Amino acid sequence: MPPLPEPPIVYVVDDDPALSRSLRFLLESVGWEVQLFASAAAFLPLAKVLTRPCCLLLDIRMPGMSGLELQQILQEQDCAVPILFMTGHADVSMAVQAMKSGACDFLEKPFNDQKVLDAVAAAVRLCAGMLEEAQRRATAQKVLTTLSAREGEVARLVALGRPNKLIASALEISEKTVHIHRQHVMEKTCLSSAAELARLMLRADPDAFDEPL
Repeated sequence: MPPLPEPPIVYVVDDDPALSRSLRFLLESVGWEVQLFASAAAFLPLAKVLTRPCCLLLDIRMPGMSGLELQQILQEQDCAVPILFMTGHADVSMAVQAMKSGACDFLEKPFNDQKVLDAVAAAVRLCAGMLEEAQRRATAQKVLTTLSAREGEVARLVALGRPNKLIASALEISEKTVHIHRQHVMEKTCLSSAAELARLMLRADPDAFDEPL
């Protein structure tokens, strides 16, 4: 039997231990794993490439490193964990600024339990989608690495809808050679059309066709 998927994990970063324990009780009641951190600095060593659906419940104002400072550091480290900021009434304007910088949402204290659960569920779904997209991209990139340099050049032009004659002219090779490379590309990628090849290349690199020919 395949292993059961790990439950989503929610990281709670807040210097108020009573509030953190309350959030853990609430979140664990619906099956999420919860880890508590009393400061942004304590969480930072855990920031890494995402491997399972998760989100970060982050107090916006804390002693030492603030939530906003942690958000900036995570962005610099390309850690795309979805962030939900926890704020007091006076910090709403800061939370709005945080959302402009990429945060998912903010929750104003005192919390409404259902709003917390809904916001965390949405953030976890967002993270799961990002992980799935990253996996699809990695798979597409792996397929394309099987192509030789010349096959890659031919593949790009095929994906752009160029006929063999124009590909041959652009690459200064014979049409017969183009035909052979084209066959190899389709065999290695297990695809049957230029449109499918284009989708594969865009999945591997959304900017695949931005550079001039």
